[in-house]
Amino acid sequence: MKRDEDHHNQDPGQAQESCADSWVELSPPGLKTDTEKTPPQGSRRQWSLVLSARRIPNRLQRSAAGWHLYVPPAHLTEAQKEIALFENENRGWPPPDEPPPLEDNTLVTLSVLGVLAIFYNLTLMSLSGFGHPVIEWIALGNADAEKILHGEWWRIITALTLHADGLHLLGNIGIGSFFLVSLCRQLGSGLGWSLLLLSGTLGNLANAWIYHSAHRSVGASTAIFGAVGLLAGIRVLQGGRPLKGKWVWPLAAALALLALLGSGDEHTDLGAHLFGFLAGIVPGLFAGWLLGRHGRPGPRVNALLALLALATVLAAWGFALAAPLSPPGMPLQ
Repeated sequence: MKRDEDHHNQDPGQAQESCADSWVELSPPGLKTDTEKTPPQGSRRQWSLVLSARRIPNRLQRSAAGWHLYVPPAHLTEAQKEIALFENENRGWPPPDEPPPLEDNTLVTLSVLGVLAIFYNLTLMSLSGFGHPVIEWIALGNADAEKILHGEWWRIITALTLHADGLHLLGNIGIGSFFLVSLCRQLGSGLGWSLLLLSGTLGNLANAWIYHSAHRSVGASTAIFGAVGLLAGIRVLQGGRPLKGKWVWPLAAALALLALLGSGDEHTDLGAHLFGFLAGIVPGLFAGWLLGRHGRPGPRVNALLALLALATVLAAWGFALAAPLSPPGMPLQ
């Protein structure tokens, strides 16, 4: 072993010249590789181990160009055969990182959207209770920027469950179902809905902070564009590490989608859409890292996260119904 170390430490040019006199460099023909490139220099050291295991004499030499592997001429054909077998048998190993298989959460996701539609019909009824002769759902729960900044934090959550009219509701369900199903299939229902709620509430909070005035809005579209941001973030960190040289494409595609679907007419709250999208990117990056490092949360954790999201919405509405109704402000946007 000491003699081999001394041999490797000699001048590379002299070592290569000494081997070239009686030994030939190994370059196995007929390797069925995916490209025409020369195998990486590190593989020469692997080849040396393979040949040593098969009791075939070999020598590793290093030059400015990298490692070279030499064998006696009498063993050249046998060495080429062994290395060719080794390369072909180990081609594609280790296997590339693959995202975990998608979960089929379509029914659960569509059921939640169905509950949202049922709640919309509930807001149309003349119901009383909680100290209100008739519950004014829109007035109690809309994202009023001024009131949010003065302590009525629950509005950034309750506004996500309200809609101005039936067309508004159908538009959000029709557009949102595609993104929400995709998100929950990748993350699981619990983590998916929790991050969706987080991005929607952060989007409404940022929108309120920007306006600093009597700006009022309702709708789940802030959370829906949060889902777009979440999916973009997950794509950037697909497999737990950034896509080399391609990280900008998921974000560019998401921005194009925001421009296509998020502008609408004069009643569309573009700020809420934009901030919902931006608020989804960082949680999406976290979710992409989580999938790459630890995989999707298990059923128990997903169930706890789903219950947490539901409890958060119910608690927000509890605060909204307990708060006194202040005079109405400007029309909804």
